[in-house]
Amino acid sequence: MNNISSNKRSFRIADNLDVIVAFGVMAIVLMIIIPLPTILIDFLIVVNLTVAMIIILTSLFTTEVLQMSVFPTLLLITTLFRVGINISSTRLILTQANAGDVINAFGSFVIGGNYVVGIIIFLIIIIVQFVVITNGSGRVAEVAARFTLDAMPGKQMSIDADLNAGLIDDMQAKERRKKLQMEADFYGSMDGASKFVKGDAIASIIIVVINMIGGIIIGVVQLNMTAAVAAQTYIRLSVGDGLVSQIPALLISVSTGIIVTRSGNNEDFGTQLIGQLTNFPKVLGIAAAVLFLLGVLPGFPTLVFLILAFACAAGAYLLKKEEQSKIIQKQESENSEIADMENKEPENVMSLVSVEPMEIEIGYGLIPLADESSGGDLLQRIASVRRQCAIEMGIVVQPIRIRDNLQLKTNEYVVKIRGTVVQRGELMPSMLLSMDSTGEAEEIQGIRTVEPTFGLPAVWINKDQREEAEIKGFTVVDPTTVMVTHLTETIKLHSYELLGRQEVKGTIESMKEKYSAVVEELIPDLMTIGEVQKILQNLLKEKVPIKDMVTILETLADNSRNTKDLELLTEYVRIALGRTICNPLIGEDNKLVVATLSPDIENVIANNIQKSMQGSFPAVDPETTSKILDSIKNVLASIYFPENQPAILVSPKIRPAVRKLLEMVFPNVSVLSLNEIPNDVEIKAEGVVNI
Repeated sequence: MNNISSNKRSFRIADNLDVIVAFGVMAIVLMIIIPLPTILIDFLIVVNLTVAMIIILTSLFTTEVLQMSVFPTLLLITTLFRVGINISSTRLILTQANAGDVINAFGSFVIGGNYVVGIIIFLIIIIVQFVVITNGSGRVAEVAARFTLDAMPGKQMSIDADLNAGLIDDMQAKERRKKLQMEADFYGSMDGASKFVKGDAIASIIIVVINMIGGIIIGVVQLNMTAAVAAQTYIRLSVGDGLVSQIPALLISVSTGIIVTRSGNNEDFGTQLIGQLTNFPKVLGIAAAVLFLLGVLPGFPTLVFLILAFACAAGAYLLKKEEQSKIIQKQESENSEIADMENKEPENVMSLVSVEPMEIEIGYGLIPLADESSGGDLLQRIASVRRQCAIEMGIVVQPIRIRDNLQLKTNEYVVKIRGTVVQRGELMPSMLLSMDSTGEAEEIQGIRTVEPTFGLPAVWINKDQREEAEIKGFTVVDPTTVMVTHLTETIKLHSYELLGRQEVKGTIESMKEKYSAVVEELIPDLMTIGEVQKILQNLLKEKVPIKDMVTILETLADNSRNTKDLELLTEYVRIALGRTICNPLIGEDNKLVVATLSPDIENVIANNIQKSMQGSFPAVDPETTSKILDSIKNVLASIYFPENQPAILVSPKIRPAVRKLLEMVFPNVSVLSLNEIPNDVEIKAEGVVNI
C-alpha cells in the first residue's frame, strides 16, 4: 500500500511541474522582499552552486544546441536567483554583520588574512567573466543568429526539395521546419540573454562596494565597532558574498560560451575533444621533442618538462600503433573479401538470361551509397521512390535491382529498363551538389557540372561549404538524392514501358476484393488484360495518373460494347478523368491558361488524319508541319503558364493526332480537348497558333 500511495504521489508531482516552477519563480521574487534566516541563505547558496554545476556539465554532454533550447530563459531565472540571494545576504551583512557559514567560509578561506588579495581575486573573476567569456559568447551568439537567419531560405528550399522528391513525408518536413525555426529563435534569444550575465557582473561589483562602505559605516556608527574591526568584518563578508554569487555565475557564463560555440556534430564535447586532438600522433611526437629540449635547458624545472615529454611520447607511440593496427585490419578484410570472391562457385548464368524490368548499375566508387554497413541509404530511398510512384501515378514499380559494374567509370551510374540504358549520370560521392534554381545566386568555388535530371547548371562542393552555399541561395543536396531524383523522373517518363500485363493483372486482381462487379463485367467478356494495358499505357505516355482505376474500368465497361478502337476508348477515359488531368494545370484563380489552334490549322489536320496500328497521326506535308511547329513554339514562349506547364486546347476529334504531331518536339506540352475540361473551370485562351 505504501508503494502504491508513493507512486500516486509522484505522478501528481510530475503532472504539476509547471505549477511548482511557477511557485519557485515567485519565491525568488519574494526573497528580495522578505528577510531570510542565515541557515536558509546557506541552503540557497549551495543550491545556486549546484544548479550552476549541473548546467555546465549538461552543456558539455549536449550534441546539439536545441537539446538546451530552454537555456536563454534559464539564464534569466538563474540571474534573478543570484540577485535575490545577493539582496538577502546584503540585508543580513548590513543588519547583523553575519550572512551565514557559507559566505563566512568563502571570505575567510579566499582572503586568508589578506583583504587586498581577496579583493583582487574577486575582481579577477569579474574581469574574466565580464570581459572575456560574456563578451565572446555574446558576439558568437550574435553572429550565429545572423548567419542562421540568412541560411533559412536555402534550408527551407532543401526541405521542400526532399519533400517533393519523396525522401521525407509531410510530418518529417514539418518537424524539420520547426527545428530550423527553433534554432534561429535560440540564437536570437542567446544574443539577448548574454546581456543578463554582463549586467549581473556589474551589479555584483556595485553590491560588494556598497556592502564594504555601508557595512563599515554601520559597524562604526551603529554597532560601536572600531574602524579596524568593522573593516575586517565587512570586507570579509562582502568578498565572501561576491564570491559565492560570482563563482556560479562564472560557471553559467562558461556554459553559455560552450553552447553557442558548438558546431553541428552528433558527438558530445568530450568525445569530440579527445577524438580530434588525437587524430595526428605526429603532433604529440613533436610536442614531446619540444618539451624535452625545454627540460634540458639550464634554469627550467627539468623534472616537470621531462614527465610531460615522456607522457606525450608515450601517447604518440600508442596512437601510431593503433593507427597501424587499423590499417592492417582493413587490408586483411579486403584480402578476405577478394579471396571469398575467387573461391566462389561459378555463377548460374541462367539468371543472366532474364531481363529485369528496371535496374541500376553503379561504378565501384558509388558502392558505399548502397552499403548499409557504411551508412549508405540508397536502398531505403529507392523503396520510398516506389511508394511515391504508386501514390502519384498509380503504377506499381517492380523491385529495382542494384548491381555494380566494373566497366563503368568509378563514379558513374546507369538506369536500365528491360536491359537497355535509358539514363546515365555521374556523382561525386564525398561531395554535395549545389544548384542555382533561381539564377540569382552568387558564385561559389567547386567543380562545375550539369544536374542530370533537369539539366540545370550545378557545382560540386565540399561538405564544409554547405552552409556557405545555402547562405548564397543555392539548393544543396547529397549524391544519393541526386541519383534518386533522377531515378524518380526516369520512372515517370518511362512509366508506360514499365506497365506490363503482369502488373496490370496484379492491379486488377487487387481491385476484385472491393470492386468485383466492374471487373467481372469488363474482363474477359468485353476486353482482355492486354487491351486494358494498352489504354493504361496511352494514359501514362501523356503523364495521366491511373490511380482512379475504378473510373477507368467503369468507363471502359460503358463504351467497349460500342467500339473496340483503343484510341477512341482512351479518349473516353480521358474525358472521365478530366478533372484529374486539368487540376495540375489550373491556376489559383480557377482559370486554365491555354493556347489554341486557328480554324485553318484544325481543318488541315482534320482533313489529313490517317489511322495506323499506333493510332492517328496527321499526314501533313513537311513544310506545313514545320510552320505549325514554329508557330506553336513562338506562341508558347509568349504565354505565362501557371507552374510552367504549357497546354494547347483543340477539338476532340483531332486531339490524338495533334498529340502525335507534338510528342517528339514538345513532349511536356499537354494537349487537351474541350470535353476534358470541367464545367466549373474558366478557360483563358492567351494565344492562337496561326500559319
